[in-house]
Order: sequence, then C-alpha cells, then structure tokens
Amino acid sequence: MSRDRAEGGIPGLAEAPPHYHGHRERLRTRFREAGPDALADYELLELVLFRAIPRRDVKPLAKALLDKFGSFAEVISAPMARLAEVPGLGESAIVELKIVQAAAQRLARGAVRRRPALSSWSAVLDYCRATMAFADKEQFRILFLDKRNQLIADEVQQVGTVDHTPVYPREVVKRALELSATGVILVHNHPSGDPTPSQTDIQMTQSIIEVAKPLGIAVHDHIVIGKEGHVSFKGLKLI
Repeated sequence: MSRDRAEGGIPGLAEAPPHYHGHRERLRTRFREAGPDALADYELLELVLFRAIPRRDVKPLAKALLDKFGSFAEVISAPMARLAEVPGLGESAIVELKIVQAAAQRLARGAVRRRPALSSWSAVLDYCRATMAFADKEQFRILFLDKRNQLIADEVQQVGTVDHTPVYPREVVKRALELSATGVILVHNHPSGDPTPSQTDIQMTQSIIEVAKPLGIAVHDHIVIGKEGHVSFKGLKLI
C-alpha cells in the first residue's frame, strides 16, 4: 500500500488535480531560489508533507495543522498523539514532522557543543527553546559545564505535569559530581507559555545553590522557557 493511499480517503485531502504537481515544483523552486523566509508557515509545512503524501493536495492539511497548533514550530513540536488527532495526517506524515523537529534540535545542540556556553548565550537559548518551548509537560533540564564552561552533558532530570516538576537538589549536585562538572545551567519550561518564575522555582534554585556552592559547583543561571519567551534568573538578579 502506498503511503499516500494509506492516508487517503479523508475529507479535505482529495486527490490532487493535475495542476497541483506544478504547484509543488513552483514551491520547491521558490524555496531553493528565495530561501525559507519567502514561504509562509503553511507552505513550509506543505514541503515537509510532500514526502509522505506524494499524490495529494496537502495545502488544506497544512492549514488545518496551523489552525490547531498555531505555528510551524508548534506543529512539529506537538506530541505524536495530538498530531494523530488531525484528520488526514497518517503515521508516515507524522514521522516526517518529527524528523524535522529532531533535525532542528540536533542543529541547535551542535551550536552549543564544544563552545564555551557562557560566551555563546544566544546559541544556548536557541537550543533550549528548540527542545523545550512547546513541550506539553514541564521538564527540568541541566546543562553540565566543565572548567572552561564547555558543555559536558545535557540531561533531562525530571518530567512532571503541566505545571509542576519535582526537583531534588542533592540529586542535581550528585550528578554534577559524577560528571566532574564545575558549573551547571538549570533550565525548565512552562507549558502555559508564560516564563515568569514561580516562588517554588525561586526556592528550588536557591536550594540547589546552597548544596552546590560548598562543593565548588557554580549555578550560572536558571532559565525558564515558555512559548512567549524566556526568563533568566541571573537577568532578574535572582542569582
């Protein structure tokens, strides 16, 4: 069974008329010659969906995805179960979207590795946004740094609910010692979209600092990521 046949038979995803193949080629040409900024979000989604649904008009599907999730970034970051709720979006198309997400995260991570994190702050923020901004549950991530402030490891320590993640300061410091890290950057996301830190966030950060400092481990910052932006504890003078 062909991939597009497996995803066919859905209202709004009709067999493409003959002229649509020309549309696909024109879209690819515009992407190649003018670059991605010349394409709207739904057109970029079309390019991704072409591979999984080669013989159908995917413009209605691309627009339906944007209506449901809001933006290109939110579409590719959406959980697979929620993507599967969209009529006409089958397994192969979902996989294509998640490949794009994985590639974006891998590129962002590559910009952070082997570079001093504190002097490549925009790359650190880009990476954190790519990996966490649109997650539907809170995640607590730690970037472990060596004495040159280069990234040793990047680990998700906890995954919680939509508004809470349990964090254990001694476990954070224990892991830093295991990796011989001399510094950490704490990162967590707010699925609500608002990155404003809560009082619990502030207290938890202070607890980690109190445990880490006597052992020579610096907490360089705590970043809260949301769809609406990010907040730095250091920028707010909370560290």
